[in-house]
Amino acid sequence: MRRAPLLALLTALAAVQAAPPASAAFNICNKSGLAARVALGRFDGTHWSSQGWWTVTPKTCARLLTGPLQARYYYLYATDGAGGSWEGKTHFCTAPGATFLVPGRNDCAARGFDRRGFFEVDTGKSPEWTQTLSN
Repeated sequence: MRRAPLLALLTALAAVQAAPPASAAFNICNKSGLAARVALGRFDGTHWSSQGWWTVTPKTCARLLTGPLQARYYYLYATDGAGGSWEGKTHFCTAPGATFLVPGRNDCAARGFDRRGFFEVDTGKSPEWTQTLSN
């Protein structure tokens, strides 16, 4: 009887279609001993923006962006609230304490925002990236 191979093939196809799609993302892992507040800066091909805050508890990871990454370079700023920070030379605007989404990178103070130095993350155009923060 030929039904067994056909049934096996149909079962395999149904399992493949039911499987969740692979998800790409920009993740951050905090390997330090303190919680980190994280902000992300990026360029979407037309506009610059910054966004935050994500709180990443010690020894855990968090997803900042979901879906395939669209840019090669992303920018991060993080602070542990105890005087430690992960920063760089590319400036973006942040808001103290509150969740924010700020268009543009200029005139932060005039627009009521803080100005912070973010460090560059080169994803190499990978659709997924995990960045680690450590002491």
